[in-house]
Amino acid sequence: MITIKSPHEIDLMREAGRIVAETHQLLEESLRPGMSTLELNEIAERYIRSKNAIPSFLNYCGFPASICASINEVVVHGIPSKDVIVHEGDILSLDIGAILNGYHGDAARTIACGKISDEAQKLIDDTKQSFYEGMAQAVVGNRLSDISHAVQVYAEDRGYGVVRDFCGHGIGTKMHEDPQIPNYGKPGHGPRLKAGMCLAIEPMINLGTYEVEVLEDNWTTVTLDGKLACHYENTIAVTEDGPVILTAL
Repeated sequence: MITIKSPHEIDLMREAGRIVAETHQLLEESLRPGMSTLELNEIAERYIRSKNAIPSFLNYCGFPASICASINEVVVHGIPSKDVIVHEGDILSLDIGAILNGYHGDAARTIACGKISDEAQKLIDDTKQSFYEGMAQAVVGNRLSDISHAVQVYAEDRGYGVVRDFCGHGIGTKMHEDPQIPNYGKPGHGPRLKAGMCLAIEPMINLGTYEVEVLEDNWTTVTLDGKLACHYENTIAVTEDGPVILTAL
């Protein structure tokens, strides 16, 4: 069941979302070559808790950390570890969630460690833009798959693989609510969008094939061909005046 949030609930989600956005900014400012992903996890958890919020991901379905930290070919759900080091030239996808006053914010960013290749930077930029192409369709009266289709067309027109195995989702008092939001599909399908729907739209775009593989830890998901992957996500609200990003500074 898709829940419709009141303006007050959306305000509460915006407060949680701001903490997520601030945490992303802090991690991007903190990242240095030679850091472990566990160090980034610790920075994020300290900051989230300093704002009287709770990391959404910690112990969620057994996930053992407060953020997901996914390097290069890791698409999503990389587990922070003292043994996983971020090197100059790597790209790092960070997925962060926070709960405040019972409501969730959820956002992902892919950032550069030092100087990266032009190809990697273009992947980051195009993945971010594919989110905005999808968000532009999140207007009252459109169908849910209009979002999905816009992401797919933008990414595939530029030669990328659009991950099929994972998708965006509704969000509110639970991190994952209805509806599921694939990043591919034909337009004009699914429920009509209504004011008060809150959605986490999150393109996962690969430099090569869209196919992925989940490793033995049952979390870490990598591209099947070993090529780079990128992830960009925001929590948004559908309003009568158009879509509004809730995970913003």
